Amino acid sequence: MTLRWSVEGRDWPHREHSRFVTRGGLRWHVQVMGDGPPLLLLHGTGAATHSWRDLAPLLAAHYTIVAPDLPGHGFTTGRPPGGMAMPAMARAIGGLLDTMGVKPHAIVGHSAGAAVAARMALDGIATPRTIVGLGAALLPFPGLAAALFPTLAKLLFVNPFAPHIFAQMARMQGETARFVVRATSSTIEPEGIVLYERLLRDSGHVGAAIAMMADWDLEALKRDLPRLTMPLRLIHGERDAAIPIATAREAAATVPDGRTTGLPVLGHLAHEEQPGEVAALILAALKEAA
Repeated sequence: MTLRWSVEGRDWPHREHSRFVTRGGLRWHVQVMGDGPPLLLLHGTGAATHSWRDLAPLLAAHYTIVAPDLPGHGFTTGRPPGGMAMPAMARAIGGLLDTMGVKPHAIVGHSAGAAVAARMALDGIATPRTIVGLGAALLPFPGLAAALFPTLAKLLFVNPFAPHIFAQMARMQGETARFVVRATSSTIEPEGIVLYERLLRDSGHVGAAIAMMADWDLEALKRDLPRLTMPLRLIHGERDAAIPIATAREAAATVPDGRTTGLPVLGHLAHEEQPGEVAALILAALKEAA
């Protein structure tokens, strides 16, 4: 199944700012709003542009927001040459930006989106003045999860029924709300849960998320992070159940100009829980770099 813009996207947040761009075998859904230097927003695995619904307008008062759905996620269709591996994703986004004539002044990435942002900078695909990571997934998962998580993702990836099973589970009453709390320790408003339900009930979207996790090489990123030349500012919920804040602090410490700010009582979706607080921290980080 593929999400339909005319059906599942009929009341998508900021629909009036959406456009579709074709590049490299992908049909990208991108939202553009605001005025000022371009600010690229990259969402995390399993999410889409809806995750910026409250944050983007606050940043658009100062920047031109460019927010795509990642390949296979939301309303972007197709897969990049090279699959869903991090370097391939970075190149694909670089191609999209070339087509749009956008050179990002800075990049804000949530979770895996922060890893893609770092990969783009490390590979010379983009030269942002600053990278801001929210709940950033930049290092391999700690402990036993480091071995189990990639293996499990690969097993799910080779099982053609896995996306359909997950999508069926998401259709169960209240299951998406329970999953969000369980996986992120974040409490978001009911409207946000409805949008996550819409995504997670779609086997194509779920399949893209599984493929992305199965092909994720955080060991290589960990090795390369010390070469990052621009400031890295990590904003992290201290209750994050997906990525411990200690992992964010460790990642920032490997970068020449890295820093972490903790947000008490917030989880992995801190930018959806408290968009005003997170926007203020992002704007302060970008102003500092300028």
